[in-house]
Amino acid sequence: MKQLVEAFTKQLSEALQISLNCNLSLPKNPIQNVVISGLGGSGIGGTIVSQLLEHESPVPIVVNKKYFVPSFVGKNTLSIISSYSGNTEETIAAMQESLKKGAHVVCVTSGGIIADTAQKNNLDLILIPGGMPPRACLAYSLTQLLFVLKHVELTKTDIEKSYQNVIRLLDAKTNTIQAEAKTIAEKIYTKIPVIYSADMTEGIAVRFRQQINENSKMLCWHHALPEMNHNELVGWRTENKELAVVIFKTPFDYERTVFRFEFTKNVCKQYTDTIIELMGKGNNPLEAALYLIHLGDWISVFAAELRGVDATEVNIIVNLKSELAKK
Repeated sequence: MKQLVEAFTKQLSEALQISLNCNLSLPKNPIQNVVISGLGGSGIGGTIVSQLLEHESPVPIVVNKKYFVPSFVGKNTLSIISSYSGNTEETIAAMQESLKKGAHVVCVTSGGIIADTAQKNNLDLILIPGGMPPRACLAYSLTQLLFVLKHVELTKTDIEKSYQNVIRLLDAKTNTIQAEAKTIAEKIYTKIPVIYSADMTEGIAVRFRQQINENSKMLCWHHALPEMNHNELVGWRTENKELAVVIFKTPFDYERTVFRFEFTKNVCKQYTDTIIELMGKGNNPLEAALYLIHLGDWISVFAAELRGVDATEVNIIVNLKSELAKK
C-alpha cells in the first residue's frame, strides 16, 4: 500500500493521459441531471467531484451508492458507472436500470461485467489499469469523472493545468508531506479519529475515514460544518482523551465556515488534547482537494505501520462478497 500511495502523482499523470486520449460520444438528448453510481474506493471520487462542481454545474450531480437509481433518471440523464473491478453488484444493478430508463451511460472500470456490458451495448467505456485495491486507484477514477463532465460542458475548469500544477506541488513537497503524515499518525493511531471538514469538502473527509477504516483498521467518524454545529457540537460535554479531532481545511472555505471551525475547535479543546488541522494547498479547490487526499492517504498507511497491521488486507469485505455470491 505504501508503494501505491507513493505512486499517486504517477497515477495522476497516467490518468490524465487516459482522459486526453479518450474518444467519448455526445449524448443524443440535452443533459438535465447527472447520476454517478459507485461504492467504496470507486464511489468516493463521485462524491468529491460532485462537491467540487456544485457551484459550477448548471445541472444537479447526484451520487448514487445503492442498487437502484433515482426515479428521475431517464433519457436526459448522464449516468456515470464507476466500478474499479467492474463486478460491484450494486453498481451493476444501477447500470442495468440506467440502461432500461434510456439514460446516456458512460462506464469507468478496469474490466469485469461492467466492461463486457458496455462493449455489448456500444456504450462509452473508459478503461483504467486493473489489479490493484480500488481505494489505491482514486486518481484514475476521479480524473475520468472530471473529464466526462468536462466533455458534456458541465465544468469549465482547466483540469489539465490543475493536474500539472498539483503533480509538481506534490512531487516537490514529498518529504514534507510524509513527515507531516508520520507526525499526525503518531498522534492518532491509538485513538478514535473524529474528522471534520467544510460541507464542500466532505468527500475528502469521507475518503480519509475510509482510508483509516481499511488501511489502518480503525473505527472513526466524520461530520461536516455547518451541519455539525447544529447537532454534534452539543455532544462535546465529557472529557475523552481517546478522541483525536482531525480538521480538513482549504484556503477556499467559506468565511462563515472558517469562523465555525475556530469556534468548534475551541469547544473540542475543552474535552480532548488532540486537535489536528490539515490545510490543503494549491491554486484552486481541485488542487487543494488532491493535496489533502494524498496527505490523508499517507497518514493512514503510517498509522497502519504503527499499529502493526497490513494496510492492504480487507478479508472481511472479501468474505462478505463471497457470502453474497452464494445467495
